[in-house]
Amino acid sequence: MHPDVKALIALQAEDEIVEGIMQQLDAIAPRLAALDAVRARTIKSVNELRGTIEADDRKRVDLSQRLTDHKQRHDKNVAQLDVVKRMREATAAVSQVEMGRKVLVELEGSLRDVTNRVNEARRILGDREAELAMLDEEQVGARREIQEERDVLTVKLVEAQKARDAEAASINAPLRNKYDRIRQRRRSQSLFALLAGACGSCDTAIPVHRRQSMSTTGAVEVCEACGVLIYAKE
Repeated sequence: MHPDVKALIALQAEDEIVEGIMQQLDAIAPRLAALDAVRARTIKSVNELRGTIEADDRKRVDLSQRLTDHKQRHDKNVAQLDVVKRMREATAAVSQVEMGRKVLVELEGSLRDVTNRVNEARRILGDREAELAMLDEEQVGARREIQEERDVLTVKLVEAQKARDAEAASINAPLRNKYDRIRQRRRSQSLFALLAGACGSCDTAIPVHRRQSMSTTGAVEVCEACGVLIYAKE
Protein backbone atom coordinates (compact mmCIF):
# COMPACT_ATOMS: atom_id res chain seq x y z
CA MET A 1 0.00 0.00 0.00
CA HIS A 2 1.29 3.45 -0.91
CA PRO A 3 2.69 5.43 2.07
CA ASP A 4 0.24 8.31 1.42
CA VAL A 5 -2.71 5.93 1.65
CA LYS A 6 -1.38 4.34 4.84
CA ALA A 7 -0.84 7.77 6.35
CA LEU A 8 -4.34 8.95 5.40
CA ILE A 9 -5.92 5.80 6.82
CA ALA A 10 -4.03 6.36 10.07
CA LEU A 11 -4.99 10.05 10.12
CA GLN A 12 -8.65 9.20 9.56
CA ALA A 13 -8.50 6.73 12.45
CA GLU A 14 -7.07 9.46 14.69
CA ASP A 15 -9.79 11.87 13.55
CA GLU A 16 -12.45 9.34 14.49
CA ILE A 17 -10.92 9.01 17.95
CA VAL A 18 -10.86 12.80 18.37
CA GLU A 19 -14.45 13.17 17.17
CA GLY A 20 -15.60 10.34 19.42
CA ILE A 21 -14.15 12.09 22.46
CA MET A 22 -15.68 15.41 21.38
CA GLN A 23 -19.08 13.74 21.07
CA GLN A 24 -18.70 12.41 24.61
CA LEU A 25 -17.85 15.93 25.80
CA ASP A 26 -20.84 17.36 23.93
CA ALA A 27 -23.09 14.79 25.60
CA ILE A 28 -22.13 16.20 29.00
CA ALA A 29 -23.71 19.60 28.31
CA PRO A 30 -27.35 18.36 28.29
CA ARG A 31 -26.78 16.56 31.60
CA LEU A 32 -25.54 19.77 33.21
CA ALA A 33 -28.35 21.72 31.56
CA ALA A 34 -30.91 19.33 33.07
CA LEU A 35 -29.48 19.89 36.55
CA ASP A 36 -29.42 23.66 35.98
CA ALA A 37 -33.02 23.65 34.73
CA VAL A 38 -34.31 21.89 37.85
CA ARG A 39 -32.40 24.31 40.08
CA ALA A 40 -33.52 27.34 38.05
CA ARG A 41 -37.19 26.35 38.42
CA THR A 42 -36.81 26.07 42.18
CA ILE A 43 -34.96 29.39 42.42
CA LYS A 44 -37.62 31.07 40.28
CA SER A 45 -40.34 29.74 42.58
CA VAL A 46 -38.47 31.02 45.64
CA ASN A 47 -37.85 34.45 44.11
CA GLU A 48 -41.46 34.82 42.97
CA LEU A 49 -42.68 33.96 46.45
CA ARG A 50 -40.26 36.45 47.99
CA GLY A 51 -41.59 39.12 45.65
CA THR A 52 -45.16 38.30 46.65
CA ILE A 53 -44.25 38.49 50.33
CA GLU A 54 -42.52 41.85 49.89
CA ALA A 55 -45.53 43.28 48.05
CA ASP A 56 -48.02 41.96 50.62
CA ASP A 57 -45.81 43.13 53.47
CA ARG A 58 -45.85 46.65 52.04
CA LYS A 59 -49.65 46.42 51.92
CA ARG A 60 -49.67 45.22 55.53
CA VAL A 61 -47.56 48.18 56.68
CA ASP A 62 -49.73 50.60 54.71
CA LEU A 63 -52.96 49.12 56.08
CA SER A 64 -51.57 49.17 59.61
CA GLN A 65 -50.72 52.86 59.29
CA ARG A 66 -54.10 53.67 57.77
CA LEU A 67 -55.82 51.75 60.55
CA THR A 68 -53.89 53.70 63.19
CA ASP A 69 -54.81 57.00 61.54
CA HIS A 70 -58.50 56.06 61.28
CA LYS A 71 -58.60 54.92 64.90
CA GLN A 72 -57.25 58.26 66.00
CA ARG A 73 -59.83 60.12 63.92
CA HIS A 74 -62.59 57.77 65.09
CA ASP A 75 -61.67 58.28 68.74
CA LYS A 76 -61.70 62.01 68.18
CA ASN A 77 -65.15 61.80 66.53
CA VAL A 78 -66.49 59.72 69.43
CA ALA A 79 -65.13 62.27 71.89
CA GLN A 80 -66.81 65.09 69.97
CA LEU A 81 -70.09 63.18 70.02
CA ASP A 82 -70.10 63.36 73.81
CA VAL A 83 -70.00 67.15 73.81
CA VAL A 84 -72.49 67.79 71.00
CA LYS A 85 -75.64 69.53 72.25
CA ARG A 86 -77.67 70.39 69.16
CA MET A 87 -79.74 67.68 67.48
CA ARG A 88 -78.51 68.48 63.97
CA GLU A 89 -74.90 68.37 65.09
CA ALA A 90 -75.55 65.16 67.01
CA THR A 91 -77.09 63.48 63.97
CA ALA A 92 -74.10 64.45 61.82
CA ALA A 93 -71.66 63.32 64.51
CA VAL A 94 -73.38 59.94 64.90
CA SER A 95 -73.32 59.42 61.14
CA GLN A 96 -69.63 60.26 61.06
CA VAL A 97 -68.89 57.87 63.92
CA GLU A 98 -70.83 55.04 62.23
CA MET A 99 -69.05 55.64 58.95
CA GLY A 100 -65.72 55.66 60.75
CA ARG A 101 -66.60 52.39 62.50
CA LYS A 102 -67.37 50.73 59.15
CA VAL A 103 -64.05 51.92 57.74
CA LEU A 104 -62.27 50.54 60.80
CA VAL A 105 -63.97 47.16 60.40
CA GLU A 106 -62.99 47.02 56.73
CA LEU A 107 -59.40 48.02 57.44
CA GLU A 108 -59.11 45.52 60.27
CA GLY A 109 -60.44 42.76 58.01
CA SER A 110 -58.09 43.70 55.20
CA LEU A 111 -55.14 43.87 57.58
CA ARG A 112 -56.03 40.49 59.06
CA ASP A 113 -56.29 38.92 55.60
CA VAL A 114 -53.00 40.30 54.33
CA THR A 115 -51.23 39.39 57.58
CA ASN A 116 -52.47 35.81 57.32
CA ARG A 117 -51.42 35.74 53.67
CA VAL A 118 -47.92 36.98 54.52
CA ASN A 119 -47.52 34.48 57.35
CA GLU A 120 -48.63 31.57 55.17
CA ALA A 121 -46.37 32.70 52.32
CA ARG A 122 -43.42 32.90 54.69
CA ARG A 123 -44.13 29.36 55.87
CA ILE A 124 -44.20 28.13 52.27
CA LEU A 125 -41.04 30.13 51.51
CA GLY A 126 -39.25 28.37 54.34
CA ASP A 127 -40.25 25.00 52.87
CA ARG A 128 -39.09 25.97 49.39
CA GLU A 129 -35.78 27.36 50.63
CA ALA A 130 -35.25 24.07 52.43
CA GLU A 131 -36.07 22.23 49.19
CA LEU A 132 -33.51 24.36 47.34
CA ALA A 133 -30.84 23.65 49.94
CA MET A 134 -31.62 19.92 49.73
CA LEU A 135 -31.54 20.05 45.93
CA ASP A 136 -28.13 21.75 45.96
CA GLU A 137 -26.85 19.10 48.34
CA GLU A 138 -28.21 16.32 46.13
CA GLN A 139 -26.66 17.85 43.01
CA VAL A 140 -23.18 18.17 44.50
CA GLY A 141 -22.39 14.53 43.81
CA ALA A 142 -23.84 14.57 40.30
CA ARG A 143 -22.00 17.77 39.37
CA ARG A 144 -18.72 16.46 40.80
CA GLU A 145 -19.10 13.24 38.82
CA ILE A 146 -19.80 15.17 35.61
CA GLN A 147 -16.83 17.48 36.20
CA GLU A 148 -14.51 14.52 36.83
CA GLU A 149 -15.76 12.87 33.65
CA ARG A 150 -15.20 16.11 31.71
CA ASP A 151 -11.67 16.46 33.10
CA VAL A 152 -10.77 12.91 32.06
CA LEU A 153 -12.21 13.43 28.57
CA THR A 154 -10.42 16.77 28.21
CA VAL A 155 -7.08 15.10 28.94
CA LYS A 156 -7.90 12.33 26.47
CA LEU A 157 -8.86 14.92 23.85
CA VAL A 158 -5.56 16.77 24.22
CA GLU A 159 -3.65 13.51 23.85
CA ALA A 160 -5.74 12.43 20.87
CA GLN A 161 -5.25 15.78 19.14
CA LYS A 162 -1.50 15.54 19.64
CA ALA A 163 -1.51 12.06 18.10
CA ARG A 164 -3.65 13.36 15.25
CA ASP A 165 -1.32 16.30 14.59
CA ALA A 166 1.72 14.01 14.60
CA GLU A 167 0.06 11.73 12.05
CA ALA A 168 -0.98 14.69 9.89
CA ALA A 169 2.58 16.02 9.83
CA SER A 170 3.72 12.90 7.96
CA ILE A 171 1.44 13.63 4.98
CA ASN A 172 2.39 16.03 2.18
CA ALA A 173 0.64 19.37 2.57
CA PRO A 174 -1.49 19.38 -0.64
CA LEU A 175 -2.97 15.94 0.10
CA ARG A 176 -3.45 16.73 3.78
CA ASN A 177 -5.20 20.01 3.00
CA LYS A 178 -7.49 18.28 0.50
CA TYR A 179 -8.36 15.65 3.10
CA ASP A 180 -8.98 18.30 5.77
CA ARG A 181 -11.33 20.29 3.51
CA ILE A 182 -13.37 17.21 2.67
CA ARG A 183 -13.45 16.08 6.29
CA GLN A 184 -14.60 19.50 7.43
CA ARG A 185 -17.35 19.59 4.82
CA ARG A 186 -18.65 16.07 5.43
CA ARG A 187 -18.14 15.93 9.20
CA SER A 188 -17.57 12.21 8.75
CA GLN A 189 -15.42 9.61 6.98
CA SER A 190 -13.66 11.16 3.99
CA LEU A 191 -11.40 8.38 2.71
CA PHE A 192 -12.84 5.25 1.08
CA ALA A 193 -11.39 2.27 -0.71
CA LEU A 194 -12.67 1.21 -4.11
CA LEU A 195 -15.14 -1.66 -3.85
CA ALA A 196 -15.71 -3.77 -6.95
CA GLY A 197 -14.50 -0.92 -9.13
CA ALA A 198 -16.81 1.65 -7.53
CA CYS A 199 -16.54 4.40 -4.93
CA GLY A 200 -16.82 2.90 -1.45
CA SER A 201 -19.01 5.81 -0.37
CA CYS A 202 -21.58 6.40 -3.11
CA ASP A 203 -21.10 3.20 -5.20
CA THR A 204 -20.46 5.20 -8.37
CA ALA A 205 -18.46 3.17 -10.91
CA ILE A 206 -14.94 4.48 -11.53
CA PRO A 207 -13.60 4.31 -15.12
CA VAL A 208 -11.19 1.46 -15.77
CA HIS A 209 -8.26 3.69 -16.73
CA ARG A 210 -8.58 5.64 -13.46
CA ARG A 211 -8.74 2.44 -11.43
CA GLN A 212 -5.67 1.09 -13.18
CA SER A 213 -3.78 4.34 -12.59
CA MET A 214 -4.71 4.36 -8.91
CA SER A 215 -3.65 0.73 -8.53
CA THR A 216 -0.34 1.31 -10.32
CA THR A 217 0.69 4.60 -8.72
CA GLY A 218 -1.09 4.37 -5.38
CA ALA A 219 -2.65 7.76 -6.09
CA VAL A 220 -5.48 9.11 -3.95
CA GLU A 221 -8.17 10.80 -6.02
CA VAL A 222 -11.48 12.55 -5.54
CA CYS A 223 -14.75 10.83 -6.44
CA GLU A 224 -16.44 13.04 -9.02
CA ALA A 225 -19.88 11.99 -7.81
CA CYS A 226 -19.74 12.51 -4.03
CA GLY A 227 -16.43 14.30 -3.49
CA VAL A 228 -14.72 11.89 -1.09
CA LEU A 229 -11.14 10.68 -1.41
CA ILE A 230 -10.80 7.23 -2.93
CA TYR A 231 -7.91 4.80 -3.27
CA ALA A 232 -7.35 1.34 -4.71
CA LYS A 233 -6.64 -1.56 -2.42
CA GLU A 234 -3.70 -3.75 -3.37
